[in-house]
Amino acid sequence: MKTKTNLFILILLLMFFVSNAQFVKHHGQLNVSGTQLTDKNNKPIVLRGLSFGWHSMWPRFYNEKAVGWLKKDFNCNVVRAAMGIELGEMSYIKEPQLSKQKIEAVVKGAIKNDIYVIIDWHSHNINLKEATAFFDEVSKKYAKYPNVIYEIFNEPDYESWPEVKAYAEEVIKVIRKNDPHNIILVGCPHWDQDVDLPAADPIKGFSNIMYTMHFYAATHGKELRDKTDDAIKSGLPVFISESAGMEASGDGPLNIKAWEEYIDWMEARKLSWITWSVSDKDETCSILKKSAKSEGKWQEEDLKESGIKVREFLRKYNTQE
Repeated sequence: MKTKTNLFILILLLMFFVSNAQFVKHHGQLNVSGTQLTDKNNKPIVLRGLSFGWHSMWPRFYNEKAVGWLKKDFNCNVVRAAMGIELGEMSYIKEPQLSKQKIEAVVKGAIKNDIYVIIDWHSHNINLKEATAFFDEVSKKYAKYPNVIYEIFNEPDYESWPEVKAYAEEVIKVIRKNDPHNIILVGCPHWDQDVDLPAADPIKGFSNIMYTMHFYAATHGKELRDKTDDAIKSGLPVFISESAGMEASGDGPLNIKAWEEYIDWMEARKLSWITWSVSDKDETCSILKKSAKSEGKWQEEDLKESGIKVREFLRKYNTQE
């Protein structure tokens, strides 16, 4: 009897590891059904993972092996490649080819490791000409890969929703000419806080569109959750493409209790969430210390408190639905 029990446990473990190794193969093409992100079988799916920091500031982590480590050690089923548009000497505006190479390394790593990946146009400003050219190119390149998600505008700051909406519609048209299916994420004003604005005036005529909300738990409280709940109730599909447990500055002490309240809230609503960030800046939200190797294999002593905590969350919740 003991031998049979051990064999059963071994089979279950093998099934788990096979599922873990083949996450995109198992779930396939993502869709939006109502307000819920679903997989190829129209079953609800929750993506949980980490965002790389600005590629233009922390390029050394933009490689396939780092992606593999985030899957293996952190249990990420999605990563986010944050292409810095204006910030830094290696920004997209200054070094477009080098920037695309860095993003491509992360995308290749995600495809190789069979997880999802967000290509994030990481800017607070409207750059319509540059954005349409970029997304035309990458949507042609990656349309056949169900791994890819397009985030077309990270955190509009002072733009109005009509301005963001008009920009988004133009970029979405370009993507949809090449890629009719993969998910597109649209930002909203005030650093992705004002989800009530697209809820009142959503983009129409396109499928598989979601809207991003960002939170930093030590700054943003129940009011933002309530606002987001109202937006979802009105029919707005929401994706938490950036979040963390400290202040909105990215610094200051972690508020673990407030962070856990957000995690519980997201899990109860089956909202996908990404935590910021894979970088080694001297700030709370950067999960790595300077000692961290560029290609992963980080030890406990290479992780800051935020890195240890987010790994704990990801290991707990990414049990492969």
